[in-house]
Amino acid sequence: MRIPIRFLSDPSPSEVSAFLKSSLEKKLTILIIASCRVVYRGRASSTLELGERIIMIKSDGSLQIHRPWDVAPVNWQPPGCLFHVDFINGSLRLRAVRKKPHEIVDIFLERVFLSVSMNLIDEGDFSLYASERDMQKAVRLHPELVESGLKIIDFERHVEPGFIDLYGVDSSGRLVVLELKRRVADKSAILQLSKYVSEVRRRYGFKEVRGILVAPELSKGLQPLLLSLGLEFKRLDPKKCMSILKKNSRNIKITEYFKK
Repeated sequence: MRIPIRFLSDPSPSEVSAFLKSSLEKKLTILIIASCRVVYRGRASSTLELGERIIMIKSDGSLQIHRPWDVAPVNWQPPGCLFHVDFINGSLRLRAVRKKPHEIVDIFLERVFLSVSMNLIDEGDFSLYASERDMQKAVRLHPELVESGLKIIDFERHVEPGFIDLYGVDSSGRLVVLELKRRVADKSAILQLSKYVSEVRRRYGFKEVRGILVAPELSKGLQPLLLSLGLEFKRLDPKKCMSILKKNSRNIKITEYFKK
């Protein structure tokens, strides 16, 4: 059941105390913006002097204290903490206790600017989309993702401009150079592929070398440039690559990655 959002703006210490006790009892997600001091005792010890910070308590009992900059919290505790709210020498204290290992974080709230609590509902699945290396693995396992009849014969081959993602041979026996991009392919990707194709032709004396740019999308207006350089574009969604890798991960031995 959705509990209505509760918030206090510039509340008194007694109002904050009652608010926190009620919200913690209901295991709500709590956001506090406040001027505070922080004292940590446990495997080590630390003191964070007075400053304005963002304090987050999640429904799983985890704690994060953020300064106004940086991504990582300056103090934090993992899920499963027990919280206590009381007054010490006139200061409102929010204490987080972790049992094993024994750790204590004391937050002394000098002034609370804003406090918000609610029961957040999140039932969405998380999908980590494939990296370019994952896309490479998927194409090595299933070259038909790019083109029917394609066979992969090498990968990460070094040439003067850099490393070619994949070498292959198409159904007509022509050498294929593939450049993979997990995001929208831009002009630089086209020019990079063109350099690879030119170098392969020069080094090995092949006249017919196909260059295929593989990506989820091609930047607008670049199709004429691609065609003028004699290159091709094939659309491949990284999500599809990740799905294929997940399906194969349970059944394919590592040696099978090199059979293609």
